[in-house]
Amino acid sequence: MIRYLPLIVGIIGGTALFINRLLTPMLTESQSRSDAMGILESAILILIALLWQQVQPKPPESVQLVGAEVFEIDPSLTPNQQAELAWASHTLLTNTITKSIVIWYDDRILLRRGIMPKQDQSKSKNESKIEPGAILARSLKTQKPTYLVKLALYPGRLEFDYLPENTQGVIVQPIDERGAIILGANAPRSYTKQDENWIAAIAAKLAYSLSDQNDLVEQPNSIAQPEPRSADD
Repeated sequence: MIRYLPLIVGIIGGTALFINRLLTPMLTESQSRSDAMGILESAILILIALLWQQVQPKPPESVQLVGAEVFEIDPSLTPNQQAELAWASHTLLTNTITKSIVIWYDDRILLRRGIMPKQDQSKSKNESKIEPGAILARSLKTQKPTYLVKLALYPGRLEFDYLPENTQGVIVQPIDERGAIILGANAPRSYTKQDENWIAAIAAKLAYSLSDQNDLVEQPNSIAQPEPRSADD
């Protein structure tokens, strides 16, 4: 309400001066100067209010996502990978506007966390798959994130049927060419540039954790050592 105060005062002041001018049969020189100053002050107040609206825009309205709180992680992952995914998802849920997270890698879902739609009871968790749509496929191909600031405006929103039906904003962040993090928000235009940078940094860390090379057990140095020569050689 405070942000509208200059606008209200400016409109009331300008209207009052206009009415006073109409009801005054004869104006003195001093009254004319006073009216001019009053109109100028009213215009300044209205201008300040309009500029204030641009500097401090109204925050986007959030909604209650349809679904239930879940935390599912692929049990076939190594303990280190499970811990890494749990940490990454917790960090994103608590430090950004994100309410739903799906981590998809190697054609399977590794993690579902946050508010999620109810799954078809005829399918097991392991049978739940994501069919990459045009948006996800483009992000994987270009290795660049895609931010859908207001999901309802995009025809491609139908491919995100694994997120709550009233999800307001979506970020598709590639991990590498094999998978991506899909994040859903409960308010449109809610991710900042800093959030996007933070999400990209976490994805880069997951790329290493989920890579095949990271699963290899470190072996002792296998380089063949030359056999020691005897004193007779």
